[in-house]
Amino acid sequence: MAVLTATTFGGKTWTPQFIQDIKIATCLGCGRCFKACGRGVMELKSVNEDGEFIEDEDEEESLRKVMTIVNADNCIGCEACSRVCPKKCHVHGPLDLN
Repeated sequence: MAVLTATTFGGKTWTPQFIQDIKIATCLGCGRCFKACGRGVMELKSVNEDGEFIEDEDEEESLRKVMTIVNADNCIGCEACSRVCPKKCHVHGPLDLN
């Protein structure tokens, strides 16, 4: 498997880890990851009691809000979102070039 790698200014090899999933069962909806990411990768969405996303919040009452991935293509693999998450609900992985 060939993955995307880069070299840091210090000459070390670095493999960016791109966001693949957010575990909504453990997400608090605190928004820390949203604030840490300046790329518009994530967004808070309402979830009903069955764990289904609510598109029109006026029709149903939302149980809670959770973070979701809306623009995965904007992720640069820095993992800043993961570092600020108190519940560690982000799943990251390298970019497979095959």
